[in-house]
Amino acid sequence: MSAGDTQPTLPLEWTTAEEPRRRRAWPWLVAFAVVALLAAGAWFAGEAIARDLVVKTIRSQIITNLALPADQQIDVDVPGVIIPQLIGGSLDQVRVESQDVALGPFEGDISVEAFDVPIRGGGELQDATAVVRVDEAQLRSLMAGVDGFPADALGIDAPFVTASTEFDVFGAAVPVGVSLSPGATDGSLVLTPASLQVAGADVTADELRRQFGILSNAVLRDWPVCIAQYLPAGLVLRDITVEGDLLVAGFDIDGSIIDDPAMLENGTC
Repeated sequence: MSAGDTQPTLPLEWTTAEEPRRRRAWPWLVAFAVVALLAAGAWFAGEAIARDLVVKTIRSQIITNLALPADQQIDVDVPGVIIPQLIGGSLDQVRVESQDVALGPFEGDISVEAFDVPIRGGGELQDATAVVRVDEAQLRSLMAGVDGFPADALGIDAPFVTASTEFDVFGAAVPVGVSLSPGATDGSLVLTPASLQVAGADVTADELRRQFGILSNAVLRDWPVCIAQYLPAGLVLRDITVEGDLLVAGFDIDGSIIDDPAMLENGTC
């Protein structure tokens, strides 16, 4: 090879490939967040609709079964998330409250608490109770139907129900007061004399008999009034006490009341 054939050595040109662009993740995150928000919104919307339906159904059933006025105010509370409970077939807990509920002459503020309430036929309540709180005017109205009881002079003074009357002795009116202990017997409220007063002085039952003879029989007696006849048979009167200025009646609720029509009929004493 001649000198003229020799070519100068040239440096090689290296081409560096561009790094691939990284795809930005934020559009996907935004999309995921939007989907999550939509799903959450749908869940809460469904929950609200389900809760409203359950509350309205319970309220409607109470009004129908107890023959209450259509505008009776009834507060229904179902704790917890509704949809899983509906899927499971029962409500974990239901609380119901209503004021001035009138069932015949028996009137008061009612509160009910029930657990494991089945939403399909064939089930029973596992545990349910009711409490009725009766004020002085409401108790007076109830006792007005008891023959011979001085309902107009009735009062509530914990732990007793009080009443007063007068004995006519040779034309003179002698005031007699009685403190009555409330109790529950076979579906009836029973008021039993606990203490007596004549003209403001405490006396015993024997002393009252000696002083007034047969007249004393007007106060020395129990005063029963059947409550069960105004309530569904599934409500069993358990106890009655006086708390403050209210007479408080506690009831156990038969678990079959939601599935047995006989339990919705009025009870007996």
